[in-house]
Amino acid sequence: MKVCRLDGNEYCMNRKLTREIKIGSVGIGGDNPVRVQSMTNTDTRDPDKTLAQISDLRDAGCEVVRVALPDSEAAESLKKIVAESPIPVIADIHFDHRLALKSIEAGVHGLRLNPGNIGDESKVNRVVDAARSSGTPIRIGVNSGSVDKRILKKFGGPKPEAMVASAMEHIHLLEDRKFDLIKISLKSSSVMDTITAYSLMSEKRNYPLHIGVTEAGTPIRGAAKSGVGLGILLYHGIGDTLRVSITGEPVDEMLVAWQILRSLGLRQRGPEIVSCPTCGRTEIDLVSLTTAVEKRLRGVEKVFCVAVMGCVVNGPGEAREADIGLAGGRDCGIIFKKGRIVRKIRGDSLLPEFIKEIESFLNLT
Repeated sequence: MKVCRLDGNEYCMNRKLTREIKIGSVGIGGDNPVRVQSMTNTDTRDPDKTLAQISDLRDAGCEVVRVALPDSEAAESLKKIVAESPIPVIADIHFDHRLALKSIEAGVHGLRLNPGNIGDESKVNRVVDAARSSGTPIRIGVNSGSVDKRILKKFGGPKPEAMVASAMEHIHLLEDRKFDLIKISLKSSSVMDTITAYSLMSEKRNYPLHIGVTEAGTPIRGAAKSGVGLGILLYHGIGDTLRVSITGEPVDEMLVAWQILRSLGLRQRGPEIVSCPTCGRTEIDLVSLTTAVEKRLRGVEKVFCVAVMGCVVNGPGEAREADIGLAGGRDCGIIFKKGRIVRKIRGDSLLPEFIKEIESFLNLT
């Protein structure tokens, strides 16, 4: 299907149409928008702390959240987490089919597990039967670091083809049992391997794909790798949910995820902040000013454009084009709203006065 830009113009690419599933009340695949997902890094055995982080993630734009389930104590806590979470919850399970059954009993909205790793056929049957009865989707998640040794030997390492082969083995276990509430991920720390793996899989099955570059690194490195990898996949119409993986606080993933979607014209949330990179013409503390504006606007969902500019060359033009903008110069600044000059202010009051104008803009629009 065609994907339209936010300004109404069509892209020159098609989004691959996948089968629709539901994670709780959130539609995945089909005609639904690309969804933003994350994972808590709290101890799931502490439900209050986990719920607090889920609430923060929701406020930052997370639509589906995954929680680790290492043992039965965590599974018990899942009951409260699922009952009180403001967004759908996916239980992340490895090796122990009993945890999957307990998760379904707790009302979890989705499972992340690989059916080939949870035991013999009887255990797989029990999990699949329970998931079918409850309508609980299963995400098959293959990472380059966890491909079976047998498959690694066949393909000569964790290559994209090996990841796809591993995923297909797990898929067949579900399909053989007539279960099709399936989502798939194939993540690598290599951007190019990630792109290739998802591209190969998108030709084999039409299940929704959860895309991400795993172990992407610290915030700057993770944002760069995720931006390139996920951006290329989304541009080619691949991806129904996404996660930006960074070594840090999960809430910080949200800004990157939404910026990727905004940059491709797929979805918008919150303000677009335009700021110049600074150069020898900059005569104000633009870095501190922009950081403060970004901090003030964190959590704001309204879509609008803010420009924070620091020189007389591009500043006035960019500020005039934004919904609200500041063009700063030596000891002074000009504030624009919708292309019109509304105020001139002195340099020592740039930040507080600009923040006041932004708040006024938000209240009036």
